[in-house]
Amino acid sequence: MSILVPVLILVILLLLSMPIGYALGIAGAIGIWMNVDYHTMLGIIKSASYEQGSNYLLTTIPMFILMAEFMNNGSLTKKLFFAAFKWVGHLRGGMATSTVLAAAGMAAVSGSSTAASASLSSIVVPEMRKYKYNDTISVGVVSVAGTLACMIPPSLVMIMYGVLTESNIGKLFIAGIVPGIITVIGYCLTIYLWVRRKPEIAPKVDPFPMKERMETLKGIWPVLLLALSIIVLIYTGIVTPTEAAGVGAFFALLITLVMKFMKLGGIKDALSSTVNFTAQIITITIGAMIFGYFLTITNAVQKLALTIQSWEINPWIILVVIVIFYLLLGFVMDQMAILLLTIPITFPIIDGLGFDPIWYGIIITKTVEIGLATPPMGLNVFVAASAAKVPLSVGFKGVTRFVITDLIILTLLIMFPWISTWLPGIMK
Repeated sequence: MSILVPVLILVILLLLSMPIGYALGIAGAIGIWMNVDYHTMLGIIKSASYEQGSNYLLTTIPMFILMAEFMNNGSLTKKLFFAAFKWVGHLRGGMATSTVLAAAGMAAVSGSSTAASASLSSIVVPEMRKYKYNDTISVGVVSVAGTLACMIPPSLVMIMYGVLTESNIGKLFIAGIVPGIITVIGYCLTIYLWVRRKPEIAPKVDPFPMKERMETLKGIWPVLLLALSIIVLIYTGIVTPTEAAGVGAFFALLITLVMKFMKLGGIKDALSSTVNFTAQIITITIGAMIFGYFLTITNAVQKLALTIQSWEINPWIILVVIVIFYLLLGFVMDQMAILLLTIPITFPIIDGLGFDPIWYGIIITKTVEIGLATPPMGLNVFVAASAAKVPLSVGFKGVTRFVITDLIILTLLIMFPWISTWLPGIMK
């Protein structure tokens, strides 16, 4: 009962649509009270709030969010899309491919997949309609392309995983590069095969003159250089991810001001959005810490981990079961909620079975990425369909092929761990 009651309270509060940070904190506090005493509960609430809120690694989050906000206010999305469109728009399904490439460029300076989808949908879908693209492929591509922000660094999902498991965030970022590239290629191949089978959904576009193509590079090369510089600095060990976030935010501000991507009023908007988003994340992490103390006091996680480790079952089967569990959670829960609720439980099991924590971080990132495009939760689909003013059924129909592609890529990442661990293994 001392374990079951707090868990039931958490479920009820979430069903009542209480913000997850408060739900975790309240359920965790009640659990501590039931298992220890009132004064201990108050002490833990006080210490957990300070310890988690002052965690140095968490400063990475607002800096990368701020960098993304500067770029988004500087009309980066539009510039990236039209640059990609001028170069590959004439290919089969070229506008859809351009969307994927633009999303990959955005992901390199933004860790929020939902923000990426929202920004893309307002620009890409109307443009695709001009060229007679079917809404199914338009909304589907926008929805799934936004998920690239989960895998391509800097990723907020990876940062939270690193904070929760005390894993090296720099190595997580580098580990996501190859899977991110594979995902981009997979999406582009999916578009090509889809349009080849049904050419009427994506009419061909005439090639643009080379002069027009070259002109588009003027507006995006500083952004691409900034993204590449951050990765190189982290890979070579010159700076930590936290320092790279600060450097990235500073140079993003300079780029947007010098190149007149953003007016001075945009700075205020960027700072305001960053503060709001950061406050939400910090509140969630504090609530998760309190709930984590409750689980530690009951020894429930430790006992579960020891029990599973004692089973005479192949560790890979246990891993597959956990991955399926995450995929099912993705149907009904937000990515951050999934991480904060489950990582304290599943990570000790995976760690005890001897799996690489960096590789496991990439697997988890991929699974929650898939959840952003699957019904009924599919947050990215909700955002894209709403912006495009089409029924949700159109959006979910459009992402079906891409979800299958993602599942194939996830299978490859599980079968061949070196895809994720090779680059981190040779970094300084």
